[in-house]
Amino acid sequence: MLRIGHGYDVHRLAEGRRLILGGVRLPYEKGLLGHSDADVLTHALMDALLGAAALGDIGRLFPNNDDRFLDADSIGLLRHVGALLREKGWEISNADCTVIAQRPKLAPYIRQMQLNIAAALELRPEQISVKATTEEGLGFSGQGLGIAAHAVALIQEKAE
Repeated sequence: MLRIGHGYDVHRLAEGRRLILGGVRLPYEKGLLGHSDADVLTHALMDALLGAAALGDIGRLFPNNDDRFLDADSIGLLRHVGALLREKGWEISNADCTVIAQRPKLAPYIRQMQLNIAAALELRPEQISVKATTEEGLGFSGQGLGIAAHAVALIQEKAE
C-alpha cells in the first residue's frame, strides 16, 4: 500500500532569533519565531509524513504548550517521526519539499538541508528533494515577514 501526505508550515520572521531551515543555521539578521527552533521546512515534512501514515500532526505529537519542546531541535523531532513511522510498519519512499522565502537566498544551503533530512530519516539523499522559491515580492513571504514551506511525502508498507 502506498500513501501520500502533504504538509505546510509558516512562521513569522523576528529579531533576536536564529534562522534554521532543514537543520542548517543560516546567517541572517532575523530568525523564525516559534516554540521550537521554528524550522518550517522540517515541520512541513513532519506533517506530510504523519499525515501520510494517518498519525495526526506535529501539534499533537509535539504540542507548543509543552516546555519539553521549547527551543527543540526540529531535526531531532524529525528523527523521532521517522522512527515512529518505522515502528508502525511504514517506510518512506521519497519526499519533495519547497521553501518559500524572499530572503535570504537559500541555494548555497539546499544540499546540506537535503543531507540533514536524509540522515535524520535514515534515507539516501536522493530520496529527499529540497527546493526554494520566492513569491516575487508578493504576500507575507514576499514582503519578508515570514517563511513558509510545503512538503509532499510518499510512504509504503514495509516489505515483510
